[in-house]
Amino acid sequence: MAAPYLDDMKLFAAVVEAGGFRPAAQHLGLPASTVSDVVRRLEERLGLRLLNRSTRSVMPTDAGRRLLAGLRPAFDLIDQTVSGLHDDAERPAGLLRLTVSGIVARYVLPRILPDFLIACPDVSVEVAVNDEVVDMINGGFDAAIRYEERIAVDMVAMPIGPRLQSYAAAASPGYLARHGRPEHPKELSNHRLIGHRLSSGAMMVWEFGRGRRTVRITPAGPLITSSIELRVAAAVAGAGVIYTFEDVLSPELESAALIPVLEPWWQTFSGPFLCYHGDRRVPGPLRAFIAHVQAQTAAA
Repeated sequence: MAAPYLDDMKLFAAVVEAGGFRPAAQHLGLPASTVSDVVRRLEERLGLRLLNRSTRSVMPTDAGRRLLAGLRPAFDLIDQTVSGLHDDAERPAGLLRLTVSGIVARYVLPRILPDFLIACPDVSVEVAVNDEVVDMINGGFDAAIRYEERIAVDMVAMPIGPRLQSYAAAASPGYLARHGRPEHPKELSNHRLIGHRLSSGAMMVWEFGRGRRTVRITPAGPLITSSIELRVAAAVAGAGVIYTFEDVLSPELESAALIPVLEPWWQTFSGPFLCYHGDRRVPGPLRAFIAHVQAQTAAA
């Protein structure tokens, strides 16, 4: 039934419950004539008499009683639904969709997301992993977790996870015994390098820095792959030098399966940011996630 009927039917129900136009009008803060006109208009639209009127009271007709019997459950459902919307502000519910890079999925979200899911049991989170920048609106995402150079100017960005990260270069003891240890990034031209090709097809360039000096190397060697697991396994096996996030290599560096090289030249950079469009209404699940991240950051 069309939307204009809803308000008219609410007034009709109010008249029946109050026992007359005047008491209903006083309760609603409306002129009695307005209430009477609305009920008359509803009767005309339905082509039915809903009320028997007298100078002292009104009584619903059989059609009016049947209509009221059907309206009450519907009104109760509407009230419950609206009340539930207010409850969501205190107990968020629904789906939160995030687009994140592989490194964020592996080393940032595992430190944040499990506690959030426990704290907000009515929220479900869908995480799409993609190392390329995804159009959040067309992709149907509520937010993204990106590094600084990939944040659009129209986005709100707040820190999430470690505030400083670093790349690390390493090779296995066996590889270094055979090929020697590089002391300067330019010496990598004489080494076997394990490269990372992005899903866009571009090769990830290795960037080293020391003071004001920057050296960029396009890796060429025995293996090029987008799989970080395969690159690490190849490096541990002695296939070549790897250069990637230090977090990725931490277990191998701690166990000495890989030996760090060129440490003074490792690049550090800002940690990731949670990004969302500030000109749009922030849904409840995202508001809850933002609050969770802020609380975790404050406690760190």
